[in-house]
Amino acid sequence: MKVKICGITTKEAAACAVENGVNALGFVFAASKRKINAEQAKEIIKILPTNILKVGVFVNESKKNIEKIVNVSGINAIQLHGDETADFATDFSLPIIKAFSISSQADLQQVVSYPCDYALLDSPKGKYHGGNGIAFDWSILKDYDFGNKKIILAGGLNEDNLIEAVNTAKPYMVDVSSGVETDGKKDLVKIKNFLQIANTVHI
Repeated sequence: MKVKICGITTKEAAACAVENGVNALGFVFAASKRKINAEQAKEIIKILPTNILKVGVFVNESKKNIEKIVNVSGINAIQLHGDETADFATDFSLPIIKAFSISSQADLQQVVSYPCDYALLDSPKGKYHGGNGIAFDWSILKDYDFGNKKIILAGGLNEDNLIEAVNTAKPYMVDVSSGVETDGKKDLVKIKNFLQIANTVHI
């Protein structure tokens, strides 16, 4: 199972994730306890293999600022995690991940028509857009037709519920942040354990 670890702020966490088979790393450029700036992200991204997806996470940011951060940091995918319109999402040359807050199956209808390469299905918003560590009902995703979009499952995932989540939702990729943290910081042991479990799961 492909894995994206979001909220990376240190080279140590990034290196641990890469060593254990991560596919994508997320860097948060929005209000969050995991916020990072473009220069800090650049220093981490420099040590990453070319085949890793380096995702910049933005919330209601201007196109100008997104492009500036892309150019400085070296990210190669853009995650829109706010209220960005469909028109806004078509303005970029990099792959787009759009985050959707899911509380019922009716919320899935918005995903199909949105112009994005990846649809990240997350729990309803809390204090911040995402990263609340709460799972939604994965069973509503079963057999749902998202067209050609690659589905990334997020929200409340950890090493204890990962297998159940994947078997229920059958996503293209899973996204974890708080589920591999201890006291709000990335935990290298939890990162390793999560990725080792993910490597055993095939759908």
